[in-house]
Amino acid sequence: MDATDKIPRKEFIKNLSLIAGGTIIAPHLSAFGLNSVKTEAKLGLVTYLWAKDWDIPTIIKNCTATRILGIELREQHAHGVGLGLSMAERKEVRRKFQDSPVTLIGLGTNQQFDYPDPELLKESVQKTREYIRLSVDIGGSGVKVKPNQFHSEVAREKTIEQIGRALNDLGKFALDSGQQIRLEVHGNETSLLPNIKAMMDYVDNQGVKVCWNSNPTDLEGNGLESNFNLVKDKLGDTVHIHELNDEKYPFSQLMDLFARINYRGWMLLECSTDPDDKIAALIEQREMWEKMTAAAGLRK
Repeated sequence: MDATDKIPRKEFIKNLSLIAGGTIIAPHLSAFGLNSVKTEAKLGLVTYLWAKDWDIPTIIKNCTATRILGIELREQHAHGVGLGLSMAERKEVRRKFQDSPVTLIGLGTNQQFDYPDPELLKESVQKTREYIRLSVDIGGSGVKVKPNQFHSEVAREKTIEQIGRALNDLGKFALDSGQQIRLEVHGNETSLLPNIKAMMDYVDNQGVKVCWNSNPTDLEGNGLESNFNLVKDKLGDTVHIHELNDEKYPFSQLMDLFARINYRGWMLLECSTDPDDKIAALIEQREMWEKMTAAAGLRK
């Protein structure tokens, strides 16, 4: 497999321009992975609810129209990008995005590593490897996974260690494929940032990063800034944000915190409401995001 099979064509060309200018940035050494050569934070979309019924041509059309030019494809949605795709179909997905202004950022999966049953754990790890291969084939740069939950019959410390060690092994595999494992801050109590940090303490490579998820639990304990600081050095090239007009979450403060670490990855809208006009709603969110990030200094 050559370099262009591991890195999307758009990113490969940009990396070549860096080499020509005398600066070489290895993806596995960067803080935010393959997209770290970008100069500004960028807005993208998760096909969670607002795009769950769109096929790939519709995704490209609507993302282009709203100028939200990055997409994380959630598994089991109408776009049909899953492990059952043939190699020819995978190449066609890759071609469609490469021929468009929309960047295919990667895959959002439901794979988790908290299972007390060792066979279920083994199956999930193997499926994650398969999703990493799928991401390579379609031109993505990473795969999102989640910790999900604790179990009453298992000590929490044991579950945290199990998740962390599984992530560590998968991170090494991802690096070898030019990919990134993105640990979504997710789940009942597993979403608490001290628990996420504890999981990441078992990871000794750059193939695993934290995907901030803008949860209400971010405000618990000592508050947003304290929780952010627990994982700020472990953040990857994707984070999830929700509706920016939700006054219950301090998004302006969050943008300021991202600005302090000079974040230059993708901020992906993972919206949970159901507006009648999704296009108008996306445009509204982009305009709010542009104002917030410009005020924070995340964009010029």
